[in-house]
Amino acid sequence: MSAIAEVVKPEQPEVIVLTGMSGAGRTTAGHALEDMGWYVVDNLPPQMLQTLVDLLARNPEALPRVAIGVDSRSRKLFPELREAINGLRSAGANFRLIFLDASDDVLVRRFEQGRRPHPLQGDGRIPDGIAKERQEMADLKDSAEIVLDTSSLNVHELAAAMTELFSEDGPVVVRLNVMSFGFKYGIPTDANFVADMRFIPNPHWVPELRAHTGREAEVSDFVLTADGTEEFIEHYLAALQPVLNGYRRERKHYATIAVGCTGGKHRSVAVAEELARRLSEAPDVRINVVHRDLGRE
Repeated sequence: MSAIAEVVKPEQPEVIVLTGMSGAGRTTAGHALEDMGWYVVDNLPPQMLQTLVDLLARNPEALPRVAIGVDSRSRKLFPELREAINGLRSAGANFRLIFLDASDDVLVRRFEQGRRPHPLQGDGRIPDGIAKERQEMADLKDSAEIVLDTSSLNVHELAAAMTELFSEDGPVVVRLNVMSFGFKYGIPTDANFVADMRFIPNPHWVPELRAHTGREAEVSDFVLTADGTEEFIEHYLAALQPVLNGYRRERKHYATIAVGCTGGKHRSVAVAEELARRLSEAPDVRINVVHRDLGRE
């Protein structure tokens, strides 16, 4: 008697909904995904989002990885994106919402350099359009699986970041961006977690350490051996473990851990490096370390 082959239903296609602030780099991000073999649909009306996902589900092998760009160019149709996103989540679709953001001053500069009006500014100024869009986008940003701040990224760095996030080069489940920063320059807008290192004695007030940074042994040893530092690191890592486990269950693939001190030169840099070193010991976690304000003083 011949064996009957088991019919295996193909998995659902992987879908990215790519949105965010105008000028934050959505087009560049889409091109990067396209270069990696994703099928990219740009400026799709939100009402067609569910229809497209349904079509893909009927033949998942045809287009297994699809990125859909949706932004405020949809004008009056755009508010319905929230309803479409909620519908996809309720249906259990295999998708992620990616939100690209940048600071207001960077967005203004990009529009001015491109000599283009903001799609929502109307008869007003570019900052007026940005303010209106940011208000309309607030709920989407809060519900996004990934919020990527492109303020300090050029087009090549943004493309590299997208490649890091979505290329198929290993069994990475969670990608963590560990970022040091200085509170006097502002908290990173894309931070999922913020840790304050200002309880540690400041090497700035130690003359022989002032000129060095937290990446150098002199400062790193001073910071990591200070009272309370090891206790903080151990407890902070322990607190992150259930969060990372939840990310794995909920298919949340990206998060930013921001570690701050006054200027972003000594304490935050040393602790960020140590956190990254210990977090990287997990086999399914990839770490990217960024020192946002190092060298800014």
